[in-house]
Amino acid sequence: QVQLVESGGGLVQAGGSLTLSCAVSGRTFRSYVMGWFRQAPGKEREFVAASRWTGGSTKYADSVKGRFTISRDNAKNTVYLQMNSLKPEDTAVYYCAADRTEGRTSQSVREYDYWGQGTQVTVSS
Repeated sequence: QVQLVESGGGLVQAGGSLTLSCAVSGRTFRSYVMGWFRQAPGKEREFVAASRWTGGSTKYADSVKGRFTISRDNAKNTVYLQMNSLKPEDTAVYYCAADRTEGRTSQSVREYDYWGQGTQVTVSS
């Protein structure tokens, strides 16, 4: 079992920055792919970014490419999502997720096995 706990959300003005954190615990998660997703009110949950815990195979949604960066700290067992140049349309609940299947970096919600509780990000115009 893997546990994911997000933090770092909040209210920020357009053009500002936030860094989300996802603390990971449990067995064998070092072989997993870690992803960030978001869900705005009335919309489906969508892919934001993903990367293998061991590094490499990093993917970003086109809407965040060049503005968001996914990274990790092995010593702290934590995955981060650095968000710069935030826009009002980035407003959503952001979720950390883990995919235990090796050999892919999926952008599909259905292929992730573990989820955090989510953290709210609100970008004001």
